[in-house]
Amino acid sequence: MKTIKNWAPEDRPRERLLANGAETLSKAELLAILIGSGVHGKSAVDVMRTILSDYGDSLMSLGKASVKDLMRYDGIGEAKAVTIVAACQLANQRLKENLPERMHINTSADAFEYFKPRMQDLTVEECHLLLLDQGMKVKGSVLLSRGGIAGTSVDVRCLLREALLGQAVAVVLCHNHPSGRTNPSREDDNLTRKAAEACKAVNIRFVDHVIFAGNDYYSYQEDGKL
Repeated sequence: MKTIKNWAPEDRPRERLLANGAETLSKAELLAILIGSGVHGKSAVDVMRTILSDYGDSLMSLGKASVKDLMRYDGIGEAKAVTIVAACQLANQRLKENLPERMHINTSADAFEYFKPRMQDLTVEECHLLLLDQGMKVKGSVLLSRGGIAGTSVDVRCLLREALLGQAVAVVLCHNHPSGRTNPSREDDNLTRKAAEACKAVNIRFVDHVIFAGNDYYSYQEDGKL
């Protein structure tokens, strides 16, 4: 087995982290420290480089992998797969902690940044309602529905109930497209229209409907459809 112990000390990830800091290590090297060992002919760093390469060298993409997905790789058993999944989720949780408690939502991009840690790793569609006060500060958010890969259904009556219970002055509707396509569907258009009409009837401002697709988004507001 090709182990990191056989490397020169200055090349070993753990020693380099201690000497120079974690920021000097690559993603593959950081993950290699967690899994500890590789397989015959491959170090832990080699194994993680292979895996990351298959996921576009993206921790966001890797975060969507299941334990079963990762166990298909040589040298990755259940324990190591669980460790990789847990590491990606810790990174996701860190992003959530960095969000201000009373974040201002001034633009569609702000709404995207608010929900990105919650939605970037989802493999199924979820629809959330962002509740805002008079000053456009976040009061909270509510999961309205969770569906499959192709879609999820939202009851506008439930949307209104959550907005009223949360004493929201304004709301932003947000859902993701696991397909990675930003363009809205006919169902998305219908939901936006109905939600905007319902909110107007009870004097709640319907600010936007933002569709998440990986690192990109679509905004009805920005597109002039609200």
